[in-house]
Amino acid sequence: MTAVETLTYPDPAAAADLASRNAERGALVTLFGTCTVEYEGRAVSSLGPGDRHVMLKPDGAALVHTDEGQQPVNWQPPGCEHSVVVDDDSLVVRSTRSTPEESLEVVFETVAHAAAFDVSDSADLALTGTEADLKERILETPALVEEGFTPLATERETAAGAVDVYGEDSEGRTVVVELKRRRVGPDAVGQLGRYVEALERDLHADSEVRGVLVAPSVTDRARQLLARKGLEFVAVEPP
Repeated sequence: MTAVETLTYPDPAAAADLASRNAERGALVTLFGTCTVEYEGRAVSSLGPGDRHVMLKPDGAALVHTDEGQQPVNWQPPGCEHSVVVDDDSLVVRSTRSTPEESLEVVFETVAHAAAFDVSDSADLALTGTEADLKERILETPALVEEGFTPLATERETAAGAVDVYGEDSEGRTVVVELKRRRVGPDAVGQLGRYVEALERDLHADSEVRGVLVAPSVTDRARQLLARKGLEFVAVEPP
């Protein structure tokens, strides 16, 4: 089980002890409170007092987050040295490196929460394949769409745009395949429908055009719209 050490509204000395001790041993340290932030290096920046969350990572990265956005407002990359001290009754966090020379200094007026976590994460990030990967999979194994499906072209132009995969089924009917790498909703069904209608206008009058949406999954609304439009869905995951 992950070891956790936490303090609520600690005095500066107690917060400094927790943060410095755990940062030195390679734990993940977080601090939340009212602070100012100064950066000097390739540029110079300054943040006045505000409530912020500071994270010191075992790899040397330092992040300062506000209440908005997903990106930190200030940060230092991996490889930096962290120090946490008490100076004039304030908690001072410094993250520095020499190449290039730059420093980040956070001075806490008050600390509402301080915590340290032993972190173990050996898992690799699993990335879902792109639509190009999904297309390659369909071309290599057409039976994933259905038995007897024969791809004839990719990116076939129509008045409504380019069709991902254009082919024929076992009975010689035209098949339009629209590929999506994620769960999709009604918009994807509408797009497929426009391709089918465009090809029905382009081809001779007695041609039957089938539309098949290939994606990992669809929403309930999308499934209902597929049924109303006479279109089909096949569940296939990108590689």
